Amino acid sequence: MGANKSLPGDGPIPEMHHYYSKFMRECPSGQLSLHEFKKLLGLQGLDPQGDVYIKRVFDIFDLNQDGFIDFLEFIAAINLVIRGKIDQKLKWYFKLYDADGNGCIDKKELLSIFTAIQAINGHTDMSAEEFTNMIFQKIDVNNDGELTLEEFISGVERDPSLMELITKSFDLSNVLKVIQNGRRHSI
Repeated sequence: MGANKSLPGDGPIPEMHHYYSKFMRECPSGQLSLHEFKKLLGLQGLDPQGDVYIKRVFDIFDLNQDGFIDFLEFIAAINLVIRGKIDQKLKWYFKLYDADGNGCIDKKELLSIFTAIQAINGHTDMSAEEFTNMIFQKIDVNNDGELTLEEFISGVERDPSLMELITKSFDLSNVLKVIQNGRRHSI
């Protein structure tokens, strides 16, 4: 079976109407601003590092870069989180780390995004420095201090423990749970 064949479960998300009504309830204008996005996820008042991370996530979901997430962008993001194949998710993670958008991740970029994620998730088995050094040690094959998209994807796919670590560290399903259950009213 070819890699691009779609599986029976790849159709539209069954809960689409649920997300639509939730999105319109939380965001009647149909345009979710960064401020509303943070409010929806209950992530106001983060430290500066956490703010940087949420802004990066928002910018990546804002596909047309107009400063708002509309419903189609919202659904594309949810679809990636629920159904995304692993290489799609890895591409997304790469985009998240590549803060300057130059197509490579350097140690400083990885360190700053991981520090920001730790600030939000709170749980950590290793420091941001240890995490960054370990990633580069394992997958920077030509030792140039930068990771290309190819190096990143093939390096992570080659190493099951690294794959698990990255998936766990950057798991967006908590964000999805918040969107599904609504945390706005409990603040």
